[in-house]
Amino acid sequence: MNTEILNLTDADNLEESLKGAADIIKRGGLVVFPTETVYGLGADATNTDAAEKIYAAKGRPSDNPLIIHIAEPEWAEDYAYTSDLYYKLAKAFMPGPLTVVLPSKVSVPRKTRGGLSTVAVRCPSNPIAHTLIALSGVPIAAPSANISGTPSPTRIDHVCDDMAGRVDMIIDGGDCDFGLESTIVKPNDDGTVTMLRPGKITVEDIEALGIKCTVADAVTGALKEGERALSPGMKYKHYAPKSPLVLIDGKNSEMLDYIKAESKEKIAIIAFTEDLNFIKKSFPGADVYDFSARQDKVGQAHRLFSILRDADKIDYDVIYAPMPSKDGIGLALYNRMIRASAYRIIKL
Repeated sequence: MNTEILNLTDADNLEESLKGAADIIKRGGLVVFPTETVYGLGADATNTDAAEKIYAAKGRPSDNPLIIHIAEPEWAEDYAYTSDLYYKLAKAFMPGPLTVVLPSKVSVPRKTRGGLSTVAVRCPSNPIAHTLIALSGVPIAAPSANISGTPSPTRIDHVCDDMAGRVDMIIDGGDCDFGLESTIVKPNDDGTVTMLRPGKITVEDIEALGIKCTVADAVTGALKEGERALSPGMKYKHYAPKSPLVLIDGKNSEMLDYIKAESKEKIAIIAFTEDLNFIKKSFPGADVYDFSARQDKVGQAHRLFSILRDADKIDYDVIYAPMPSKDGIGLALYNRMIRASAYRIIKL
């Protein structure tokens, strides 16, 4: 397949620039577009054949549900059974990096829903994404635009590495702002919500609205035997680089002693900015990646997938990284990193 690259980093008139992309969506094609979280691989969510093209392009298991992206929160009425709780969340966080799982209407094909009775709904704030959805006139199903299981793409080169030749068009909108996928929540009948995937919208943000938010066990652990994934990103291994990633839970000195004792030849170390010089001196033969400052969780979220992608260009024996905390945005980092490491965690 010949893939058209459309550069919109300096576009003045998005509506005019995106007409061709919207036409591709309308006729059942695939368009990669930027969002505020990561790049998405988009197709008409109401078209079963288009949804199947997404699964094929990604190599994605067909039981992994797709999020549908809408232009306005009210669009959800045509595709899901909404509630007052949905609109309370939408008023606070939409457009933005929040996805809400709702009972689905028959207008969303089972293929799009991964066979579930629910549908995940999101209204992105990125102007390119928002304009493309509005011009298309249909919800756009859009998982991350990467080969299934690998780190999600946050830059145009990531997208082209995975999707060139697999899709009709790739829209270059520059680097994504946040760098981790949206927060996913499921409203409950008792007025509470369950967080199925953490992201920029945190537990604390939701509870500030007076809504109790509990975190699903699968956010910080593996799915139970036979348990279905209720949202994307709940699988055992996800976001993984090619080289094994090992998370070190311990003090800096303990981590360095452990790495020295392992005596691997070709290693990479993901380190906080404050520790870069010391680690480089301690391991002159290692490649050291700047993870941002220790307290800068937003910076770490922005860099994580880019670091893992860059590390994929080299055949490391192992990649070491510090264990993230679980507070605030740290929970999103923790969730992505334990899956990227396939739970290879060393407690010191």
